[in-house]
Amino acid sequence: MNRAILIVLDGVGAGAAPDAAEFGDPNEPSTLLHVWEAAGGIRAPNLAAAGFLSAGQITDDRLRRAGLPTPREAAPPPGSPDESGSPASPSRGEAGWGYGRLKPLSKGGKDSVTGHWEMMGIVLDEPFPTYPNGFPIKLIKEFEKRIERQTLGNRAASGTQIIQELGGLHMETGFPIVYTSADSVFQIACHEEIVAVELLYEMCGIARDVCIPPNGVQRVIARPFVGSPEAGFTRTDGRKDFPLPPPRNLVDEIGDVFGIGVVPELFCHRGFREVPRTQSNPEHVKTMWTALESDARFIFANFEDFDMRYGHRNDALGFARCLEEFDSFLGELLEMLRAGDLLVLTADHGNDPTDESTDHSREFVPFAAFGSPEHEGDLGDVDGFAFAGEIVARHLRKQ
Repeated sequence: MNRAILIVLDGVGAGAAPDAAEFGDPNEPSTLLHVWEAAGGIRAPNLAAAGFLSAGQITDDRLRRAGLPTPREAAPPPGSPDESGSPASPSRGEAGWGYGRLKPLSKGGKDSVTGHWEMMGIVLDEPFPTYPNGFPIKLIKEFEKRIERQTLGNRAASGTQIIQELGGLHMETGFPIVYTSADSVFQIACHEEIVAVELLYEMCGIARDVCIPPNGVQRVIARPFVGSPEAGFTRTDGRKDFPLPPPRNLVDEIGDVFGIGVVPELFCHRGFREVPRTQSNPEHVKTMWTALESDARFIFANFEDFDMRYGHRNDALGFARCLEEFDSFLGELLEMLRAGDLLVLTADHGNDPTDESTDHSREFVPFAAFGSPEHEGDLGDVDGFAFAGEIVARHLRKQ
C-alpha cells in the first residue's frame, strides 16, 4: 500500500515572494536564510541532504563550511527502501530527494489556513479582511451582547505583549481580551483561572457566528493563558482554531486523513480521523509514531513550534535550535520509511524572526520530497503550494 507523509514546518519561509510588498513585507524576508545567518549555521544534516536548506537559499559553500552535505553529494537516507522493501545501503544511488521552492499564489493571506488550503488545491482570488485599526465597533458590540460581558483590547497586537498589558485588568473584570494581527484573525485571550477554557471555546464559537461577511475573518482563535501581574503571563497549550469551512479540496477526495497538530482544525475536521489534538513539536513526534503504526494512507502534520514559539517572538537562536531538534526527529523518521512511502517536507508561510515585525511574512516555502522518482534533484522555483498536494495525490493513486 502506498503511503504519503506530508509535514509542514510552520513559518519556515524560503525568501520573499514577488508580491511580498503587497502583504506588508517590503524588507525582503527570508526566514531560513536569516535564521542561519543569525545563528552562525544550523546543525541539520538531514535537512541539508534533503535539499531543504538549499531550497531556503543556503548555498553549497555555506553548507560545506558548516560540515554539512549538499543534496548533490548526499547519499540516500540509510533507511530508504529498495523495491523489495529491504532497507537500502547508503551507496545506492537510484533513490534521491527532489527539492525546490514553492511560490504562493493564493491571495487569501499569509497564514496557516491560506497556506494549508493552497497545498490542498484551494487558491483564493481575494484576501480575507484584516483589521490593522481594530474591529468595527458594531461587530464588537454584537459580540459583547452575545457573551453578556464587555471586552478589552480591540486592536492589532502581539499576543504575548497584550496579555502582559491587559492581563491584570482582565483578572479584575473577567472581560476577555480581543485582538487581531496582520492576519485575518479574531483572537480571544482569557486567563484559565478567570474564564474556564471550555467557556473560552464557547465564546470563540459565538465569535465565529458573529464574524460573517463583510467581517468574515478567516480564523477565530482561543488563546488561554496563566500567570499573574507580578510574575507575568504565559500562554498555555490550550489554543484552539475556529476557521471558516474550506471549499472542497484534496482532503475531501482522499478522506480518512490522519491529521497531526492544528491541521484538522484548519479544515474544520472534515475528511480527518478523530485523533487527540497535539500542541507542540515533541507531542507531534509521539503522534507521528502512532500514525506510522496505523493503517493511514495519508498523514498530514503541522509542526508549529518554529512559528509559534520563535518566529512570533523574534527569537532566531531558538528558531535554529528548533530546526536542529526537528532534524534529529527527521533522521529517525527516515529510518522508518518503507517501500511505497512518500515523504514531503514543506512550509505554509514565512515568519522571519530577524524582522522588526512579529507577524508572518509572505515568502516562497522550501519543498523536499523523497519517494517520488519523477521529482528528483533541483526543481527550482515552482508556482503554487498545490504542487505538494498534487505529488501526494499522484502517489496515492499508484497501486
